Amino acid sequence: MPIPKYLEQVYWWAYVHPNAVHVFEREWLVNLILFGNYGRLRDAALAELGESVTGQTLQLACVYGNLTPRLARRLAPGASLDVVDILPVQLKNLAAKLPADDRIVLLQGDSSALACPDASYDQVLLFFLLHEQPEAVRRATLAEAMRVVRPGGRIVIVDYHLPVRWHPLRLLMTGVFRKLEPYAMDLWENEVQAFLPAHLAPASITKQTYYGGLYQKLVLVR
Repeated sequence: MPIPKYLEQVYWWAYVHPNAVHVFEREWLVNLILFGNYGRLRDAALAELGESVTGQTLQLACVYGNLTPRLARRLAPGASLDVVDILPVQLKNLAAKLPADDRIVLLQGDSSALACPDASYDQVLLFFLLHEQPEAVRRATLAEAMRVVRPGGRIVIVDYHLPVRWHPLRLLMTGVFRKLEPYAMDLWENEVQAFLPAHLAPASITKQTYYGGLYQKLVLVR
């Protein structure tokens, strides 16, 4: 499966190059990048899925840190977790962090064109994925998430958000985004709802912000 050009051109240093895993797969570094908020945001996402995660869960994109291992420990008997990522190097890295478990399947795939039937998952998790995608890819990813989640199911999104005007890190993050993460500014300038497909509007959306508004958690109910 070909690697999207935007990943190779923009994020080769963070995800694509094998050395990226060696550098970034460190809990303290992930926490540092998020200014000490990794654990808080990870736990907020997991809390939305429940102490005991039932049904079929889809995680779009691998994540550095222990988010997925902690999610795996919450799986109820009979539940399942599929993790889809376009990059084999990321899937290999995640596999090394997970125990052998028939309920967990790692799949190479494109979040913007999922190879699974409509309404096949009870919940979908997107953890700091959308800010790394160009607008067209982001729209397609959200459309796919809405397509594959069952009616009444949830889509949990954790990502960046426009902080309050006086936030001490606002200027710093503006520079970081413009230099390293050029697609992230979209999530500052627009609500995530602006990228949702009009023909698959969620039944409800709840939003919570963290750390002076720099981060957000959205729960979309299909």
